[in-house]
Amino acid sequence: MAQPILTVRESRPPMKKAKLGKRRSIAKASVAPKDVDEYLATVPEPARSTLNKMRATIRSAVPPEATEVISYRMPAFKHNRVLVWFAAFSDHCSLFPTAAVIEQFKNELKSFSTSKGTLHFPTNKPLPTALIRKLVKARVALNESKNRR
Repeated sequence: MAQPILTVRESRPPMKKAKLGKRRSIAKASVAPKDVDEYLATVPEPARSTLNKMRATIRSAVPPEATEVISYRMPAFKHNRVLVWFAAFSDHCSLFPTAAVIEQFKNELKSFSTSKGTLHFPTNKPLPTALIRKLVKARVALNESKNRR
């Protein structure tokens, strides 16, 4: 009876962990913050002031019943489900209104750095409050329409 032929596997270098680099949150700690105030306390200036202004603007656009939560180690506002996230990183701040909202306002957001569901901006050049309010209200409306189904 013939024995099976064994092949030698190609040797591969060990896998490396992906470097997060500039994407790593500057408020990242070994333990997730328990609330938004704790998160913001770890953020250096000028990003902390930028996020505090963004927080107030978002608060003015979400329903009064919305709550602040930490989700994915970032501050967020939740009403039935998470509406938006916001965070500080080493060289920028971000607002995460979801991909659907970014797509809905893609023409208005052409002058900003965006990815699928995120707006990036320098810590010393915050997003206009009117734009934040408009994006958040669109996200709230999207959330409301999903809840009615």
